Parts: sequence; structure tokens; C-alpha cells
Amino acid sequence: MNEMRVKPPKRLASLSVVLPAYNDGGSIASVVASSILAAQKVTDDYELIVTNDGSRDHTGQVLDELAARHPELRVVHHPANRGYGAALRSGFGLASKEWVFYTDGDAQYNPLELTLLADALDEGIDVVNGYKISRNDSLIRRAIGRFYHHFVAFAFGIKIRDVDCDFRLIRRRLLQEADLESEDGTICLEMVRKFQDAGARFAEVPVHHYPRLHGTSQFFTWPHLIQTLRQFIHLFWKFVIRRQYQPGKT
Repeated sequence: MNEMRVKPPKRLASLSVVLPAYNDGGSIASVVASSILAAQKVTDDYELIVTNDGSRDHTGQVLDELAARHPELRVVHHPANRGYGAALRSGFGLASKEWVFYTDGDAQYNPLELTLLADALDEGIDVVNGYKISRNDSLIRRAIGRFYHHFVAFAFGIKIRDVDCDFRLIRRRLLQEADLESEDGTICLEMVRKFQDAGARFAEVPVHHYPRLHGTSQFFTWPHLIQTLRQFIHLFWKFVIRRQYQPGKT
């Protein structure tokens, strides 16, 4: 009887893995380990960049210990918390490989599903975007998340099905040309809109989303909400009202 053979994932020429982390001391070690395994499944040439965004727990200490054991890991420490977008931008700015994969340090996504993104690559594809099969958050966060997606899709003309899924594989060239500026979670909206405007081709892949087991989300803190609202208004003025953005320009 013939044995079924599992098709190996597609290979990438090179890969930068970028992880933002904030108070993720309970999960970051496992996410780093999974990210290294995932990278090894799709390429022989990879690097891992983690931004410790001013964590108040032991995230920084864990990352420094991991970096001492893994030469492919580079850790960036923000002295104070600057926001999700700022953490991603620090990581993107240091990425040197052809492809950039990013996800979160809180283990709500499984880095090993990177192989699903790689398998979705085809001729001319520039971004592979994950979309959550089912969101494992509280009822109110699920409701707000669904409203947010439909609202920004309508307001900004977003064409993908899950703008807020932090599980993406991107050509580094696009990130360089986009010149991202968001300091908070609106960086996802800014990225997707700028990639669309640049004519990037998207593929979409379903991925799992898991409950947060460690740390506390900053989603509902007043400073975060106020900053997000300000940045959202700024992006709406820039992209929709003024139509200022052109690919390759700020």
C-alpha cells in the first residue's frame, strides 16, 4: 500500500521574522522557539528580530537570554512603551531579507502556520494575509473587531477580509516603499491601504487564533483608545479626504 506523502512547504529565498512584544514574558520564549522552527521549514536564510516595547515584566530579560543562545535572534529594547506600530516599525527597519513575516509575541497566533502563507505564494503575489478562522477573544472584543473591520473596509476601501489579522508575509520592498508612520494598531490599516495603492497583489489564507493566556491587552485603556482615534482621523484625512499618499512618497 502506498504511503501518503506530505508535500513540503514552498521555500523562500530569505526571510526576516519580526515580533513585537509588550509584557509577553509568559509567552515570548515559546513564540521565539516556534518562529525559529517555522523559518527553518521555509528557508535556509533567515533572521529573527524582536522589539521589546518597554515591557514592565521580565520580557526583556527572557529575550536577552534567548539572544545569547540564538545568534539569528536580534533584540531591540524600547526604553518606554511607544505603541504597537512603533514596535513593528523598529523591527521592519532592521529587516534585511527578501520576505518579512510578522506576528505577535502573545501567542494568539501559531508561527508554525507560516508554512500556510508560504504555500499561498504564486507568481506576482506580494503579500499573503492571514484571516482569523474564529476570533478567540471576549464577546465585546469580537463585536468591536467585526465592526472595526467593516467600518474601515468601507471608509478606506480595504479589499481584504481581515485587516486586523497580525499574521502576514510581505515583500520587504513594499515595506521600504510604504514609509510607515503609525505608532499604534492603526499601522495594519496604513500598511494594507498603502500596499493596495502601490498595486500589490494579495493572497489570503485562514489561520487559527488562540485565547491570550499571558499578559493583559492594552486595547481598552483610555490612552490607547485616544491615540488610536487620533491616528485613525489622521489616516482618513490623508488617504480619503486629501488623497495625499502616492506610492514611493510620504
